[in-house]
Amino acid sequence: MNSEKLKKIDHKYDVIVVGAGFAGLYALHRLRGEGLKVKVIEKGSDLGGTWYWNKYPGCRCDVESLEYSFSFCEDLQQEWEWPEKYSAQNDILNYANFVAKKFDLRKDILFDTKVMAASFTETENTWKIETDSGCIFQCNFCVLASGNLSEPQMPNFAGLESFEGNWYHTGLWPINKVDFSGRRVGLIGTGSSGIQTAPEVAKQASELFVFQRTANFSLPGRNHDSDPDTVKIHKSQYRQRRIAALETPFGIGGYPPPTQSALEVTDEERDRIFEEKWQEGGTISFLYSFNDLLTNKESNEFASEFVRQKIREKVHDTETAELLCPTTHPIGTKRLVLDNGYYEIFNQPHVNLVDISKNGISNITKNGVVAGSTEYKVDALIFAMGFDAMTGSINNINICNHKGEYLSDKWKYGPLTYLGLMTAGFPNIFFVTGPQSPGVKSQMILSIEQHVDWIADCIKYMESNGNKMINPLKKSEELWVKHVTDVANDTLYPMGNSWYQGANIKGKTRVFMPYVGGFQKYRAKLNAVVSARYEGFDFN
Repeated sequence: MNSEKLKKIDHKYDVIVVGAGFAGLYALHRLRGEGLKVKVIEKGSDLGGTWYWNKYPGCRCDVESLEYSFSFCEDLQQEWEWPEKYSAQNDILNYANFVAKKFDLRKDILFDTKVMAASFTETENTWKIETDSGCIFQCNFCVLASGNLSEPQMPNFAGLESFEGNWYHTGLWPINKVDFSGRRVGLIGTGSSGIQTAPEVAKQASELFVFQRTANFSLPGRNHDSDPDTVKIHKSQYRQRRIAALETPFGIGGYPPPTQSALEVTDEERDRIFEEKWQEGGTISFLYSFNDLLTNKESNEFASEFVRQKIREKVHDTETAELLCPTTHPIGTKRLVLDNGYYEIFNQPHVNLVDISKNGISNITKNGVVAGSTEYKVDALIFAMGFDAMTGSINNINICNHKGEYLSDKWKYGPLTYLGLMTAGFPNIFFVTGPQSPGVKSQMILSIEQHVDWIADCIKYMESNGNKMINPLKKSEELWVKHVTDVANDTLYPMGNSWYQGANIKGKTRVFMPYVGGFQKYRAKLNAVVSARYEGFDFN
């Protein structure tokens, strides 16, 4: 069917889902299972979401594979085999494709199509979804499964257009493998993607310059091949483990919650516990050393200094080691990174750390990068600059309600949602793991399942009661946003100056966006709202 003909057709569905990552895949399966006519629209050429776009060297998940997976189907849990403790990007993408094949999802996904605008008509209770192909869809409900980390922050350095080498963005990595052998490479950014990329590039490049504005805490992943006996035991306990995970702050089971403060033990005992967690590897385990690492600055400083000392032990050059030691934020207030030998690469003679905390990058030349008064000659550039997180992919769609009001205007000074699921004044449009929900501070697939199940149950409730439209009450939204802010302010998180509050995007209003009160508390709130016949929502 050609594009001209598509423009003349209104494709009518019960639900349009935007995005074919894990959220979109489960939304399609769950909603279709309710007898709804569903279509998923995906801007990429294939499914997988963040695991489709982020193909950069070293990319892997920081949550253990047996946890970072769907729980809705026992057969699926038992059938799939993860090759490693922490899965690499290609293995996660293979899993997404396995899920799509098992549940026959591809037939209802439209690829290579970007949603440009969405407008609501109150008289018909429908959303009109406009795409870059000219194809227009109509639906009763729109589900934005567009991802929290899916709108890359693109480089805007002066002179980039004159650079004669190739440059890459970690969030838009090419499908074909990139070979850096014998090349001088500049890596800009030391967040998760930069820290994961650097050791892999260092294996090939003749020279590597890592440009660091802010030092970040990274812990050893201790990744290894999956142990068959461990996997067998885990799978035999899957149901109990999944239920237990629902009652944890991060939505991840297997870690006994700490019961004491870091201030309640001796120095020797505290270091022993930190060392045990360090050797175990993993971010949740380390943050679970004590019960106040994210609420008490003094306790946190013990953990921060422990990791700094580890960095000093790993890096031979004392000046480089101190530059790599984070001092601008408490550990855990920015997303902790799991690495595979990151700090050790700076002991190699061809790897250079360039501190740009005081004298930043002024411009790119045809031959390299100018920072301070020095030009660093490079043949290739890698931008590990992260994303316009949590709101970027939503605001990138021109969303207009029945009153002619635009969501981007409403969210000009930060997102406003009720429960991270909907926003007042914009009926019948849902967010999966939206801002002001625990999404990015939890096991994402668990949060995805929770939100999608809530949305599916809500639509089913509306059908059984003859409702056509759902809209959050403005007062409920105001109270929820205040609660999310108050909870964050009772922690150390706002001290992190991170993408959690939009600090990485120039001009973006600083508002702390995730709910950090704990997945288990959030789940209890959602259950209470439903039990009270969807308290805080208005139905028509």
